[in-house]
Amino acid sequence: MLTITPIPALDSNYFWVIRPSLNSRNVFVVDPGDTTPVIDHLTSHQLALAAILITHRHRDHTQGIAGLVERWPVPVYGPDSELVPQITHKVGDGDLLELEGIAFNIIGVPGHTWEHIAYFAPSTDDIPDPILFCGDALFAGGCGRRFDGTAEIMWDSLQQLAALPDDTQIYCAHEYTQANLAFAIAVEPDNQELGARFEQVKHIRAQNGITLPSNMLLEKRTNPFLRCQQPGIKIFAEVKTHKTLITPAEVFGALRSIKDTWPS
Repeated sequence: MLTITPIPALDSNYFWVIRPSLNSRNVFVVDPGDTTPVIDHLTSHQLALAAILITHRHRDHTQGIAGLVERWPVPVYGPDSELVPQITHKVGDGDLLELEGIAFNIIGVPGHTWEHIAYFAPSTDDIPDPILFCGDALFAGGCGRRFDGTAEIMWDSLQQLAALPDDTQIYCAHEYTQANLAFAIAVEPDNQELGARFEQVKHIRAQNGITLPSNMLLEKRTNPFLRCQQPGIKIFAEVKTHKTLITPAEVFGALRSIKDTWPS
């Protein structure tokens, strides 16, 4: 049976450790932004690194690669980016990556960065629910900042993820959930499911707990960046930006800009 374990590191990152089977010591690590926490985790649990998966170029997702491959000379899978020269096996939208019985569909999700990809594995006998490793494209209750491309491009990327099965387990790369939901409450104060989620997350974080994984159905009901078709969110964005917004992509772009300067 597959297991997925977080390594909390840096300020807010999670490096995800995927163990395809309890009968094997081999594991894959997603977005290792630092070497030492990964080595400490693997050695203390007597695990062996078999591959590294990268979603995008930012250093808090890639800085640990060099030290890890020096110790374990393993393949590094990731997008085509000259800023991540350690990637040995380039994968992109539409590719299929099979690793020890796990079949990852690669989904291109540009917007946070142009080369950003996500790894999606459908459910199988060994994977009860579909799993998604989405880096900084989609967060629990939020999404990443838009560094590359247009708002429409990033909105389309998020819509690709929202089209995945409702029971998809979402393993994003940061513990931003409480701050994201505080913003979401300001956007949709009458969303009762969102309010209940926010209270639950505050309780978890007060005990230094982890709020991930999320799931796609919960995100579609409570994450404003997946709900830009909703009239109330459109009104909020128009009031804050003093603009008339026509399409959901325009609402998304305005909402993301508002969040960029929102008090944390």
